[in-house]
Amino acid sequence: MTCPVCGKATVQRVRPFCSKRCADVDLGRWLRGDYALPSRDPEDIERAAIELDRPDPETH
Repeated sequence: MTCPVCGKATVQRVRPFCSKRCADVDLGRWLRGDYALPSRDPEDIERAAIELDRPDPETH
């Protein structure tokens, strides 16, 4: 089995990753929403539209 982040061999202690660093990289991807699944649910679409219209507090 290879690490899904970098492709190196996995280490049992942090499996399916090769290192704690790659595990943390993957966690960061999850937290940013990089692995989000698209939805066709009308409520999800409406919520996404509302969030897009909301100003970003970090830029103001």
